[in-house]
Amino acid sequence: MTVPQEWVPPTAAAQGARPSREQVVAGLKATDEGDPELVQLLTPEGERVSDPRFDGYATDLDVDALRSLYRDLVLVRRFDREGNALQRQGQLGIWVPLLGQEAAQIGAGRAMAPQDMAFPSYREHGVAWTRGIDPTDLLGIFRGTDHGSWDPKVARFHLYTIVIGNQVLNATGYAMGQRFEGKVGESPDSEATICFFGDGATSQGDVHEGFVWAAVYDAPVVFYCQNNQWAISEPTERQSRVPLYKRAEGYGFPGIRVDGNDVLACLAVTRWALEECRTGNGPVLIEAFTYRMDAHTTSDDPSRYRLADELELWKLKDPIERVRVNLVREHHVGQEFFDEVQAESDELAARFREFCVNMPPSAPDRMFSQVYAEPSPVLEAQRAAYLEYHASFEGV
Repeated sequence: MTVPQEWVPPTAAAQGARPSREQVVAGLKATDEGDPELVQLLTPEGERVSDPRFDGYATDLDVDALRSLYRDLVLVRRFDREGNALQRQGQLGIWVPLLGQEAAQIGAGRAMAPQDMAFPSYREHGVAWTRGIDPTDLLGIFRGTDHGSWDPKVARFHLYTIVIGNQVLNATGYAMGQRFEGKVGESPDSEATICFFGDGATSQGDVHEGFVWAAVYDAPVVFYCQNNQWAISEPTERQSRVPLYKRAEGYGFPGIRVDGNDVLACLAVTRWALEECRTGNGPVLIEAFTYRMDAHTTSDDPSRYRLADELELWKLKDPIERVRVNLVREHHVGQEFFDEVQAESDELAARFREFCVNMPPSAPDRMFSQVYAEPSPVLEAQRAAYLEYHASFEGV
C-alpha cells in the first residue's frame, strides 16, 4: 500500500508559493513568447502579427477601430483609478480594481453583438463600459446604496455577482434557455451568452457544475476566464496541474488561451467563440492570460504574497502601451489624438468623482424595496413595524 504524498507544483518546490525571479521570467517567456497555443495579434512591443486561425475575425480593425479601442482602454483605466482613490478617501466602502485587465475586458465586450447577454463577476467595469453602462451606475454597489442601477434586460449585462463563481450557473441556465427558445442558429438575430470569472473561481464547484450542464445541453455560452495569476493570495500554479484552458477538454468542448493584454487578440478570439455559440457549436472556454496589477480589492495588500519583480515584468506587457505604440509606429497617429483622449479621461474622472461625493444617502426603509418581485405580506409587515419604530424617535 503506497503512502499518499503531497503534490507540490514544480515551480513552487524550491521556495514554497514564492517562485524565484528566474522562474518568473521563464514562466512569462514560456507563455507570452514561446507557447504555440497562445493567441496573440499585437506583441508587447506594439507589432501587429498574424495568426491564420483568427486573422479573419480582425479584418475590420483599421486605424479608426484601433483609435476607438485605445480610447476605451484609457477611459476605463482612468475611472478605475479614480474609484481606487475615492475608496482611500472614505467615499466608497470598497473598490475592485481592474488595472492590467483592460484589454481582456474591452476586447471581449466589444466582440459582443447587441443581442448577446453578459454575466459579470464584480470586476468587469470595462465590460460594463462596452455595454453602454455609465461608470457612475457602478458607484452605488461600492457605496452600499444599491445592487446596481441599470436594467440587465436593456443593457444585456447582468448585475454584478459577489459570490465567487455563482454567475457561471446563472449564465449556463440563461444560455440553456436561449437554446430551448430557438434563439440559436444561422439567423443574424441568434444569441449567445458570455460569462466572466477569474482563475480563482475555477476552483469553485459552481463553475464545474456550469461546465457540465453547458456541455450536456450544448448551451451557447462562452466561459471567459480572466486568469490574472492570483486568486487573492494564491497563485494559479497552486490551483491547477494543467493550464486552465485545457480543463475544457474534460467536459467535451474547446478551450483556448489568448494573450489577455492584447486587445486585438481578445476581440478576435471572443468574436470566434461567440459565433461558435450562436450557430450551435458552444460552449467554449477562453482563458485570457493577463495580470492583476493592483490589489484584489482595496482591502487587500498584494505586497504580502507576491514579488515586486513579478509586477515590474508585467508592466512591460501593459495593454494600453502596446496599442499606443502600434498607432504611432504603424499608423503615424500624432500626439494631438493622445492628448484629446487624456483630456476626455480627465473629464470623465472629474464627473465620476463629483457624482460620487454628491450621492444622497438612501432612506433606511429602502432595505425593504426590491426584495421580491411581488408584494410580500411578511415584508410589508416588517416595513410597517420599522416605520412605526423610526417615527417614535422623531423630535427626540
